[in-house]
Amino acid sequence: MAKNLEFKVRSVSLESLLPKLADLKATHRDTIHQVDTYFQNPKGRLKLRETDGSDEGWLIYYERPNRLESRYSIYQLSKIDKPTELKELLTAALGVKTIIKKQRSLWMFNNTRIHLDTVDELGEFVELETVFQGQSETDAIEEHHLVKTILDLDTAEPIAVSYSELPKQQVNLIDTN
Repeated sequence: MAKNLEFKVRSVSLESLLPKLADLKATHRDTIHQVDTYFQNPKGRLKLRETDGSDEGWLIYYERPNRLESRYSIYQLSKIDKPTELKELLTAALGVKTIIKKQRSLWMFNNTRIHLDTVDELGEFVELETVFQGQSETDAIEEHHLVKTILDLDTAEPIAVSYSELPKQQVNLIDTN
C-alpha cells in the first residue's frame, strides 16, 4: 500500500492562503467538485470518490489514526469505470456511513498535495498530503513541515478525523448543550 503524511486544519479564509501559496511557489492543478460516499467498514475507511464531469471514480481504502498532529496514512486506490454501479453494490453490501460533498482546489509543492476544501455543511479546511514517492522519510517529513510553516498552519485549528466523522461530532456537541 502507498503511504503519505497528512495534516488537516479548519481554515478561517482559504482566500488568505493564496499569497502564501505563491511564496511557496506551489502550482495550482485544478478546482474540482467531489462527492465522497463513505461506506460502513469494519477496518479503516472505505470511500468511493466521484468527480463532477467525469464518468470515472476512485475507490479509496485508507488507514489513519485520529490525531491532531501530522500522521501517517496508508492507502490503496482503484480507478472505477462505472462508479454508480459500484456505489449501488457497496451500499447493498456494506451500507453508507455518510456522503461528503466538497469543492477542492488542488495545489502541488514537490510531493505535497495541498487541498483547499470547501465542504458542504462543514466549512473550509486545508489538508496536506505529503506522498512518499522515492524520497527518504526524512526528506518527506522536512518537506511536509516546510509547507506547514510557510502556510502558517500550526496556528490553525487542527482536525483529527476524516470529514466523514465531523458531522457526527457536531451533532454530539449540539446534543450535549
